[in-house]
Amino acid sequence: MKPKADLLIHNISEVITCVPNESDPLGRITDGALVIGSGLIMAIGKLSDLKKTMDLSLVEQIDAKKKIVAPGFVDCHTHLTFGGSRGKEFALKMTKSIDEIESMGIATGIPASIQMTREESEEALYFSAMDRLGRMLKYGTTTVESKSGYGINLKDELKQLYVNRRLSTTQPVEVVSTFLGAHDFPPEVDRNNKSQREGYVQFLIKDMIPRVAKKELAEFCDVYCDRGYYTQKEAELILKTGIDYGLDAKIHTDAYDNIGGSTLAADLPCISADHLNYTTKSEMYRLAASGVIGVVLPALDFAVAHPDPFKARKMLDAGMTLALGTNLNPGNWTESMQFVMQLACRNHGMSLEEAMLAATVGAAKALKREHIIGCLCVGYQADIQIWDLKYFEDLIYRLANNAAWKVIKKGQIVIG
Repeated sequence: MKPKADLLIHNISEVITCVPNESDPLGRITDGALVIGSGLIMAIGKLSDLKKTMDLSLVEQIDAKKKIVAPGFVDCHTHLTFGGSRGKEFALKMTKSIDEIESMGIATGIPASIQMTREESEEALYFSAMDRLGRMLKYGTTTVESKSGYGINLKDELKQLYVNRRLSTTQPVEVVSTFLGAHDFPPEVDRNNKSQREGYVQFLIKDMIPRVAKKELAEFCDVYCDRGYYTQKEAELILKTGIDYGLDAKIHTDAYDNIGGSTLAADLPCISADHLNYTTKSEMYRLAASGVIGVVLPALDFAVAHPDPFKARKMLDAGMTLALGTNLNPGNWTESMQFVMQLACRNHGMSLEEAMLAATVGAAKALKREHIIGCLCVGYQADIQIWDLKYFEDLIYRLANNAAWKVIKKGQIVIG
């Protein structure tokens, strides 16, 4: 008996599988068709060939009308759940310094977001994050990593993580939760006071991480290892504690200085090292050798007019696998991986093919999900987007355009 399918997508001009082969880094299939069953990809190929081996009668069909089919985007670095807005701060930064803005009585940066997130209820945080996820889905993103990190105390960190858990069961986008209690120091802690600083680190490792792990609220533990935040030694202690409690390690590092975070990432090793603006060439080779995924964030560099943008070409030449993320947060508010790809290509020297792989396969690796999402392969989850584009190049050529015509998550049509 021929296997029974649920959904057939046919009349496709091009299937971008994101499975490299000798002739094409994206493994493109022209004039193809794709069959889905039980939420998984059952077959990809020419429709005439698929009909010989599969029962496609009475199957729901999508006529792609010569559009392009690609994997759903995987956004592997976001701060999705936060309170309030820093839009006024962002606009003022166009012409004023931080000191000038703060002299106007306007709170800035992570501390401002901590205050606003603490003030919001779990319900309010849930609905605002739900709105953002809905827009991300419309841009073709089907999996999102979501960090805590705007509570920086037990109650409000748990509040963010509970929102992540609720989101993962109440809307289509797959939400992967990361604990980032070491995003900053609490406002009530003087980071320059050794005793207070050590006290918060001890609270993280002896109370917060064990509770997060016991409640199964996160898969990853992250830390901001950079000038003015957590030292290499502190980051190592926090991440090793997370590993001991079953949380895989991630690290924000080298964003504004190099204090040894990339070396730590290679030594542990971390699943991913994120930002990497000041990472040295030798560290890039070490990260590559350790299999650490480099998560780079073009929208962040754009939003802050970064004085030293990350160097994608050097990382790729060193053999690193790169992943792209929006870094959606109150100071870098973008929900579109398409926009991120445009920035990666225009401002950071990535080819369109490299950016596409980083937004799918590379990002899936940064979340330890490369075995099920990130490419269009038989047996993989049917997370798919159909672009209303004639040519693949139009994805980065047509600026500020949303190419997503239909979006499919686990075999279900969720957009279009």
